[in-house]
Amino acid sequence: MKLKLAGLIAIVFAVLFSTSLINSSVLGKTNENKKLQFNSDGKYKIVQFNDIQDDEDIDSRTIELMNTVLDKEKPDLAILNGDMLNADMDTAEEVRQAIHNIAQPMEERGIHWAVTFGNHDEDHTPKTGMTEEDMLDVYMSYRHNVNKPGPKGITGTGNTNLAINNSKNTEPAFNIWLFDSGRYAPEEIAGQDFKGYQTWDWLRHDQVQWYYETSKKLEQTTGHKVPSLAFMHIPLPEFEYMWYASPSERTEESHLKAVEKHTITGEKNECVCSGPFNSGMFAAMLERGDVKGVFSGHDHINTYVGDYYGIQLGYAGNAGFGTYGLGGEEDNRLRGARIFNLDENDVDVLVDTKMLFAKDYGIQ
Repeated sequence: MKLKLAGLIAIVFAVLFSTSLINSSVLGKTNENKKLQFNSDGKYKIVQFNDIQDDEDIDSRTIELMNTVLDKEKPDLAILNGDMLNADMDTAEEVRQAIHNIAQPMEERGIHWAVTFGNHDEDHTPKTGMTEEDMLDVYMSYRHNVNKPGPKGITGTGNTNLAINNSKNTEPAFNIWLFDSGRYAPEEIAGQDFKGYQTWDWLRHDQVQWYYETSKKLEQTTGHKVPSLAFMHIPLPEFEYMWYASPSERTEESHLKAVEKHTITGEKNECVCSGPFNSGMFAAMLERGDVKGVFSGHDHINTYVGDYYGIQLGYAGNAGFGTYGLGGEEDNRLRGARIFNLDENDVDVLVDTKMLFAKDYGIQ
């Protein structure tokens, strides 16, 4: 009888132990132990999916796009760069299901992946009670997710850097910066509202300072500046300056000059919807000299990229079919993903980047 009871207790303990492994706070901690590494041929590929912006009943074309890109391109890392979710959920369980939907394409293929947060990811929070911190715990509970909690005391959720070791696994050959670019400007500051200004959020000084100091420490550790890509949902104001080669002139003539000066390719079909203040992040990156590109989403129907004083600034068109596109017969023309090809033997490591469009895969 005692043996049977002992066996029963052992079974119960095993079940409870296995159940505890599902808890996001347990699994999330293992992410810091995941190592990203260049392949034996010195190559590495990243895919950026932006603005899926859907709920627990996701548009099947979005998943088809993700699956197709992952199968065709076989990337080593996927960045889901903000606005993954929308407001159309009522419970925490629906939020978890929505996250599960977008996690599966990478999880099923064993591809490492990470997320940033956008302005819409907490739109459901008043109903569901799920904050960005809660959602980050859920993301981190997946086996192949490589997000980290981020430094304490810094504005935003999940600000972090992901070092990618060289093919010999001896030191970082590349680095990924992930920033939470926030949501919306406050109602007012110093008694003044933001009427007439763009009212999205902006990176705060502590985030800029964290980047700067972490970049310096990484250089001290490795003995050299580590080439990097930065991902944030809301674009920097410099995205607009680059398009016109001017902070103030907004003419077709100035844009034509910019195309030549900054080697711009791709389309701009809506505003660069940044916040009312310039945080100085671009200036910090320019001074540090390690960031080779800053890539955003947010503005679904912008897909352009250019070289702005040695740093590429670019968009990925939205991957989600459940949110706005171009409208009319061309509504889905720019939906897609952006690919980055890296080579540890190249001086900048970042070799090239290009957009991939759903229409080219027959996904309409």
